Amino acid sequence: MSNADLHVGSPRSRVDGPLKVTGQARYAAEFAAPGLLHGVIVSSAVTRGRILRIDASQALAVAGVVQVFTHENRPATAWFDYKYRDETAPPGSPFRPLYDDAIAFAGQAIALVVADDYEAARYAATLVRVDYATEEHFTNLELQREEAYTPPKKRNGVKPPPKPRGDADAALAAAPVKLQNEYSVAVEHHNPMEPHATTVVWEGDGKLTIHDKTQGSQNSQSYVASVFGLSSADVRVVAPFVGGAFGSGLRPQHQLFLAVMAALELKRSVRVELTRDQTFTLGYRPYTIQQLALGADLDGKLQAVKHDAVAGTSHFEDYQEVVVNWSGFLYDVPNAELTYRLAKLDTYTPCDMRAPGATLGVYALETAMDEIACELGLDPVELRLRNFNAKDKDEDKVFTSKELRACYAQGAERFGWSNRNPAPRSMREGRELVGWGMASGVWEAMMQKTAARVTVKRDGGVEVACATADIGTGTYTILAQLAADAFGLPLDKVDVKLGDSSLPKSPVEGGSWTAASAGSAVQAACESARKSLLKAARGLDGSPLGNADLDHVAFRDGRVVLASDAARGLSFSEILAGAGLDAIEEEESAAPSRITQMLYAGYTHSAIFAEVKIDEELGVVRVTRIVNAVAAGRILNPKTARSQILGGVVMGLGMALEEETLLDHTLGRFMNHNLAEYHVPVNADIHDIDVIFVEEHDDKVSPIGVKGLGEIGVVGTAAAIANAVFHATGKRIRDLPITIDKIIAP
Repeated sequence: MSNADLHVGSPRSRVDGPLKVTGQARYAAEFAAPGLLHGVIVSSAVTRGRILRIDASQALAVAGVVQVFTHENRPATAWFDYKYRDETAPPGSPFRPLYDDAIAFAGQAIALVVADDYEAARYAATLVRVDYATEEHFTNLELQREEAYTPPKKRNGVKPPPKPRGDADAALAAAPVKLQNEYSVAVEHHNPMEPHATTVVWEGDGKLTIHDKTQGSQNSQSYVASVFGLSSADVRVVAPFVGGAFGSGLRPQHQLFLAVMAALELKRSVRVELTRDQTFTLGYRPYTIQQLALGADLDGKLQAVKHDAVAGTSHFEDYQEVVVNWSGFLYDVPNAELTYRLAKLDTYTPCDMRAPGATLGVYALETAMDEIACELGLDPVELRLRNFNAKDKDEDKVFTSKELRACYAQGAERFGWSNRNPAPRSMREGRELVGWGMASGVWEAMMQKTAARVTVKRDGGVEVACATADIGTGTYTILAQLAADAFGLPLDKVDVKLGDSSLPKSPVEGGSWTAASAGSAVQAACESARKSLLKAARGLDGSPLGNADLDHVAFRDGRVVLASDAARGLSFSEILAGAGLDAIEEEESAAPSRITQMLYAGYTHSAIFAEVKIDEELGVVRVTRIVNAVAAGRILNPKTARSQILGGVVMGLGMALEEETLLDHTLGRFMNHNLAEYHVPVNADIHDIDVIFVEEHDDKVSPIGVKGLGEIGVVGTAAAIANAVFHATGKRIRDLPITIDKIIAP
């Protein structure tokens, strides 16, 4: 194939797009089963305490109700904590639904009503009567921060802050320019379009097919098998499509436990679907308070950084994320002291939300950098260039690649940054103040061990199979592109199977590692399948490929041909028929290089430029332009890649201006637990978003040179918008979201 014919690197439309726009793609709560029962959860009305009495008699009297499960009659499940830990669980004791009479957080599931139809179950759930003994609860991080502690056990895959470098206190004291401020970000909930749901299909003899909203079918499978003492062979989890998750589907959520419990006990198929209200009882991005101090010389060269973060967690798990580490290596700072602590709250455990930790820590860092630039009268881009870091000093590793300078240059040029008047309140358009701000973005470029299977069929088509999920990121499409190029096929001749626990092993879909991980595994499996196909062709009597090796053949239009003479070759069907095979199937794994991991640090970088216009009298903010320049290695599909950045930018805008889950500390519960009152960006909020992919070659980060894009779009966006708000108004707001009341307050 010529470069013009290659799929990889070209903007291809999603191969799963037609299924989604025609409604043929089925999600967890859309799979049918004979005699399907419906379960509705009864949630706790108090935040902390115990259940004194639970009376389900009225609910059981409703026509169609089959059973009401509570802590008093639930089936026996695993005893030890480790049986409930999934592959992304933080240290601690995972939540066990209906385990006992204790209430640990508001909205906790305390009963499951199961009925022949959803309406009966929903009505009966309102008839369950509960008496509580309440206890004093604590949900206010501001009041509990004095009790914050350093987590005694680190969360797997989450790097704790590095040891102090140099003497940050002394350097800060000696710096001619310094600042120390507090920054905070409110609780955010994921609110994906598809609510969490599980449909368990009872196959008989204890065998289950489970349709779960999950970012890891094998993670849910192993959780179910472990908790309920089942063989993995008897549990199949299928999630071909996921209607958004943003991290909320990484861990098995409690509707999975409850649906499986009911199905096993009743020996019937059962569906449990959470309401939008109930999705607010799941994990969330935790409220985080940060103290950040920067010291610089008069030329803008950073001398010291101190960054401390305190975040809330539940009483039963130590949820952790990387918040402060970014301040130690994004810029060249000789003295750094970074600390991260947790405070116990009477809430459910937080969970990963798109770019966990980085959205918080980079927001504080990039806002502080803007403040230093203002103090020195330096252009914010120039300040960052003067502190450009060519090495990760936290881990003493060089970067696999870093085209952040090019991100600054190309983003600034596209945005027209040179036309910026640096003085706050100096730019206006009619009654609106105009502000321009910018920030850097950074996220880990990771890869996880992943397996994939490639099957070449007699009809000339190819099937790609991997257990990884596609949560809307375009994984179906990029894997099809890789296989199509490997075999010289059009995209419609490649069938991709994903989201099924019976497929080759894959970690959860998260961390922006899926393209690099699954893509590298598919490439490896394609290479093995190509070799096997050529070997079969060479073994045929009179084969025109008898003496050819892989370097001297080409795969084109379902044929293997000599590179020097395309007329001489054999079709896939001829090769397989001649060899007496129905198909050639190869499975391979791909994993990160240990040597590379020891020597190098891999990150995706970006530069975000934002324009805001603010009504001077009303304080209404409009984000009218954003330019996001991203360096992410090889771009497999510019069209789906751009969509990933667009989605991240929109979430960053929500973080900056709108998203805030409000806790009533008297009641200990979230108050705006619906999409009417939990504000997310809508079409009218989004104007011009321009995405630039900066050319970046990286032969170390992954076998296919790919860095993930799922998270980098949100990192830094809130800071760029907040900095633009300051430039427009002259008012620095350090607690997100920036709402009208904060802008117009004296």
